[in-house]
Amino acid sequence: MKLFPLLWAISGLFISLPAYAAAAGIEVFGIPVEFILFAATLLGVALFHHYTLQVALTGLGAIVLYKLGFTGFHGVAGLTGLGSHLAHEWVIIANLLGLLLGFAILARHFEDSHVPEVLPRFLPDDWKGGFVLLVMVFVLSSFLDNIAAALIGGTVAASVFKRRVHIGYLAAIVAASNAGGSGSVVGDTTTTMMWIDGVSPLDVVHAYVAAIVALFAFGIIAARQQAAYAPIQKDASPNARVDWPRIGVVAFILVAAIATNIVINTGFPEMADAFPFIGAAVWIALFAATPLRKPEWSLLPDALKGSIFLLSLVLCASMMPVEQLPAASWQTAFGLGFISAVFDNIPLTALALTQGGYDWGMLAYAVGFGGSMIWFGSSAGVALSNLFPEARSVGAWLRHGWHVAFAYIIGFMVMLAVVGWHPHTPHKNNPAPPRISAPAEH
Repeated sequence: MKLFPLLWAISGLFISLPAYAAAAGIEVFGIPVEFILFAATLLGVALFHHYTLQVALTGLGAIVLYKLGFTGFHGVAGLTGLGSHLAHEWVIIANLLGLLLGFAILARHFEDSHVPEVLPRFLPDDWKGGFVLLVMVFVLSSFLDNIAAALIGGTVAASVFKRRVHIGYLAAIVAASNAGGSGSVVGDTTTTMMWIDGVSPLDVVHAYVAAIVALFAFGIIAARQQAAYAPIQKDASPNARVDWPRIGVVAFILVAAIATNIVINTGFPEMADAFPFIGAAVWIALFAATPLRKPEWSLLPDALKGSIFLLSLVLCASMMPVEQLPAASWQTAFGLGFISAVFDNIPLTALALTQGGYDWGMLAYAVGFGGSMIWFGSSAGVALSNLFPEARSVGAWLRHGWHVAFAYIIGFMVMLAVVGWHPHTPHKNNPAPPRISAPAEH
């Protein structure tokens, strides 16, 4: 039962790769060498858990050297191309670094607020408690940043399961955060992109048809996995009292990040690529709230090391030659879900918006939820792995989180059968495809 959806997910990913790749550069069996180098890096990360940073940096170096010598960077050769690529990427990398480090501090604030200790009073004692927690993450992600929703879910899970969280359940937390944002234009970066680009919010809402089906498909399986591995804490601490000022700090930081994101992307979109406003907003809020509750600064060294590892993989992904998409169809949208598990869903969404002719709700579900199939396929997975380093094994994620790929397929097919494929007329005339440049974010 577990093997079939896993093989389907992996085969769907690698069969789809050549169709989305540019023809430039050296290919082996139709697959560009960059993909092979990236796959080797990921394999090294999976096999050498104690040397993940070294493996990631080595893989990044190998990809950079190959592109310097053979293909260039998105059409620009040599060091000039590398410089141009990094000049475009630095804002994205800085934003992600600010969010990763800032949300590591935020997660500790939330943990120290004692809310995780009180929460068991409101969760069922058996496997249904784990499922209810996933539903909570799903709902939170429909209006909060999906990174924050995943980190809140992970922090609560660490408390109610006494820090024994199954990798399959970690995958489910990430999947719930990505599924919850897929039908809301304020719940996911990709749907916000669609909204800013002119897609009506009503045109993505039906993504929830697939997302809710997927939530039940992976959520029940993952909750049972977790209950068998480490049952939920049955009783809250009788002396636990919520530290409301610390909750206020958490809310203040989240509001600062969300408000900055909305203001910049809706009011000043031309400035979004000029400065890491969102990452800066998180840190300004952190420092502003310090007199109320002091942050746990001792977390930063380990968080920084983990962030460098993760950002190395993000840079590797940004250099992959995913330059064009096949014709718009439900099959293309379905394939993009597998592609977004490994590569940037933001540029894939940008390409789809430029191309036009998609059913935007179906695309939103595919690129929003698809990244959950591998831990680094979404920013929520990247952030959660900072709290749970054991999640950084691709093999363990696929083996124990097989239900996420299964749920993606089931949800997509149910939406196709119930809602159908209703492509929208291209809403702008811009035949030139954008450059592939942003990190994966769901």
